Amino acid sequence: MRGTCGRTNPCQSLKDSLLNKLPAEQTKTKVASRRQPQLLSGRCFHLVAVAHPLLPIQIRVFVGGCSGHHWIRGPTSSPAPPMIPFSLLAGALVLLVGAADAALPGYQISCGATSAKVAGNVTWVPDGAFVHTGKAAELGDSRGLMAPMLSSLRYFPDASARKHCYVVPAERHARYLVRTTYYYGGFDGGRAPPVFDQIIDGTRWSAVDTAADYAGGLATYYEAVVDAAGKQVSVCLARSGATEAGRSPFISALEVVPLEGSVYGAVNFTAYALSTIARHSFGHDSSTIGYPGDRFNRYWEPYSGGNIPVVESQASVATEAFWNKPPEAVFRRGLTASRGKSLDLQWPPAPLPAASYYLALYFQDNRAPSALSWRVFDVAVNGQPFFAGLNVSTAGTMVYGAEWPLSGQTRIKLTPAPDSPVGPVINAAELMMIVPLGGRTHPRDVIGMEALARGFWNPPSDWRGDPCLPKGNSWTGVTCNEDPLARVIAINLTNSRVGGSISDHIANLTAVSSIWLVGNNLTGPIPDMSPLHHLVSLHLEDNGLTGSLPESLGNLTRLEELSVQNNNLQGTIPSSIRNRAMVDISFRFKYTPGNNLS
Repeated sequence: MRGTCGRTNPCQSLKDSLLNKLPAEQTKTKVASRRQPQLLSGRCFHLVAVAHPLLPIQIRVFVGGCSGHHWIRGPTSSPAPPMIPFSLLAGALVLLVGAADAALPGYQISCGATSAKVAGNVTWVPDGAFVHTGKAAELGDSRGLMAPMLSSLRYFPDASARKHCYVVPAERHARYLVRTTYYYGGFDGGRAPPVFDQIIDGTRWSAVDTAADYAGGLATYYEAVVDAAGKQVSVCLARSGATEAGRSPFISALEVVPLEGSVYGAVNFTAYALSTIARHSFGHDSSTIGYPGDRFNRYWEPYSGGNIPVVESQASVATEAFWNKPPEAVFRRGLTASRGKSLDLQWPPAPLPAASYYLALYFQDNRAPSALSWRVFDVAVNGQPFFAGLNVSTAGTMVYGAEWPLSGQTRIKLTPAPDSPVGPVINAAELMMIVPLGGRTHPRDVIGMEALARGFWNPPSDWRGDPCLPKGNSWTGVTCNEDPLARVIAINLTNSRVGGSISDHIANLTAVSSIWLVGNNLTGPIPDMSPLHHLVSLHLEDNGLTGSLPESLGNLTRLEELSVQNNNLQGTIPSSIRNRAMVDISFRFKYTPGNNLS
């Protein structure tokens, strides 16, 4: 889908605009000939190029496999990597609109911090409310060159855990920008940072390999846009085959910022996520635009365009009319060509892997002419028509492509209409890869497992985030099937030193066949499990459970093993259980020693 959006030109899809212009006999052919999106087959986010709000930055973009890298100049004295053809050099973020009228929404988390930190107009909070595991480390900064949010980190030495998760409150189906930051700082005495994976909810996001960055005195950023499937977003770190023995995953900062519903709204976020490839303001050559200029703290890198002429705008833009809510500052300058000349721009500067992308281009006529003499031009991407006859006014316009196939070097060409009094202009652009999600656990099972975890004290440290996914990173002791919405089919926490009680919400796990909570310190009653029609094996022995045996256990027709010995249960054995034990030779019921059952 492609379309335009502006104050005087309501957002519309390109298909509609073309259909209105085509003769009836051409309509069917034009629509049928649209290229189909080419989606990635992998299940990871692919991220590149984000700026830092305080420090001078050098961004190098690598796009390949399932990871992208961003380099931010850090506090070490090591020289930055040499410039390469697709490198950009930008200055520190300038607060373009002065002090913020309101705090940046969402969560800006300084990992390992014990108190709040302020950087520019953004306050970073300690991470204790969002993570329950790991250890904090402070990094030395005797010269005072380190950005506040990089001065501490959290690392996770427990190698038995399948993942280590931050859990951030969210609104169900709301959209969020997620950004992670890594600066090693030699916290563990090593010479190079460890390699590990990062995960968002049930999707393996990417590998985190910051060795080359750190060698150049740089920190690493990753950025994605996702919709929250539930009432929280989890961002997790996990060891992988590339993690050396004795090394620990770590993280310096985490941002989860809510986006308005219209932002990137043409994407189907129930099946896909976006990963940031590039975001630039054209004609700017110094300052990065971020918060408060951009209300969501997206970073718009300056892009001078080399020898391409630059124009400055004399009219402001009401960006509320734009779906993506770009900052007004990106329209203050732009790249242009003289009358009758095309504007040919290679952007982004790095070659791209073959995939489908979300591409948004932003335009504004910098003059104040009459309505009959706006800039009019065609937009093409890699020689393919992107939008024909685009009429750009001082109100501004956004043209977007929601499923645009790209690969290799990308060229954007703006060709003026023959009678246009001036050449074309472009002010800003965003490019994001469309990435398939890796799946998630059934919501009822998520509710049940989260309630079970809350009822326990000392549950396994990885009992946060998605209970089943990604595959290989389910919660310890939890086995799931491979349905599109994964279901929990077995729980085994035998001798795991778990205390607390068994939540009533265990009844949500309607696909479970085996529950083993043997040899722990569980107390309280056995909850009703009548909805668990697939339950075959229930082992609760060697705990401190009290109360009576539920009658409903004997009515579970598939139940073959019921073991409750060595607890503090009392009362009469329900007739449903006693009768099953007498007539069903496949039913094995153990309640002694211990208990006071008759």
